[in-house]
Amino acid sequence: MTRNNPLPVDPIAEAKRQWTVHGWQDAAAGMSAVTSVMRTQQLMLARVERTLKPFGLSFARFEMLRLLAFTREGRMPMASAIARLQVHPTSVTNTVTRLVKDELVQREQHPDDGRAALVVLTPAGRGIIESATAALNEVFCDVGLADEDTVDLVRILARFRKEAGDFSDPVQPPDPL
Repeated sequence: MTRNNPLPVDPIAEAKRQWTVHGWQDAAAGMSAVTSVMRTQQLMLARVERTLKPFGLSFARFEMLRLLAFTREGRMPMASAIARLQVHPTSVTNTVTRLVKDELVQREQHPDDGRAALVVLTPAGRGIIESATAALNEVFCDVGLADEDTVDLVRILARFRKEAGDFSDPVQPPDPL
């Protein structure tokens, strides 16, 4: 995750300084937080994408396959996948279409709802997702932060997401898929 030629100055710290110089000190810390999270996301996603590239997967494709692999039968309704992945339905549809083309998943008609579709993991998809998960777990075991910092960061971001309405505490923990 290190850069070959690091910049001589932190551009986010310089932007914060400029915000303050221009009289926007009330917004400077927030600008720094937003920009820092966005840049960190870029760095982490680049590392994840590099890891998944040999498997022919993007992170979106990985998430869909992993979600299916977590289910008991390797299948779920498309609507459930959309809800769990928290992305626009068109994005999930496009991801599934590419996975179908690569024969990693199949679409099947829902047995109880003729309007709904099931996404079904193929044996090839299961093989790829298990190998890709093993490789990606190496990244997840070392995200570039001390363990305590990782726990603190996840806690802080979860609180932010919850307060933003991203999720609420369940009445009881959900059963595994």
